[in-house]
Amino acid sequence: MQNKPTNPIEKFFKAFLSLITWFAIILQLYLTNGSFFNFISYFTILSNILVALSLTSSLFFPNTTLGKYFSLVKVQSAIALYIFIVGLVYNLVLRGIWSPTGWQLVVDNLLHVAVPVVYVVYWLIYIPKGLLNWVDGLVWAYFPLAYLIYSLIRGHVVGWYPYPFLDVNKIGYQKVLINSGFMVIAFFVVGLFMIAFNKLTKKNKSTI
Repeated sequence: MQNKPTNPIEKFFKAFLSLITWFAIILQLYLTNGSFFNFISYFTILSNILVALSLTSSLFFPNTTLGKYFSLVKVQSAIALYIFIVGLVYNLVLRGIWSPTGWQLVVDNLLHVAVPVVYVVYWLIYIPKGLLNWVDGLVWAYFPLAYLIYSLIRGHVVGWYPYPFLDVNKIGYQKVLINSGFMVIAFFVVGLFMIAFNKLTKKNKSTI
């Protein structure tokens, strides 16, 4: 089922968040010293691009193939899961490994705090309830699993890894595989909680 915004507040919400997300992505690209392929190899960047594409296409181009796809409740929920994990992992695990300043500090907090929080709030408020199935949690784990495989293969070829917990050169394959397993499990478990919330909220509304 598609989630087409009809509420003016929801439309403003989506337009504002899409603008902020595109701004953060473009600014981070401008500030990045590495290659473009390294830039788009961060799960943070990919997830924020998905947020921006979803909001922009579903709001401004709802009748296109892309707009219809990104208007699907299952797709928007998957993106909410990915961007939530981005914020969670960064703020719990990665924030302490560097100290950005200036515009880098601004964009860092936009990509890892503001966008994840606001998009999850959007999901909680505006995504229709009771439309998710338990199997969706398994399907949503495919993208992060594919990302992990891509990161390890590309890292082996070019000698560069996007995150310390994936850096085979420093911590070895055993620890990387353990870390990867925990990450996939995290996506699956959080996804199940999201589905349960979606179902429970629908049931509660139906009893009122």
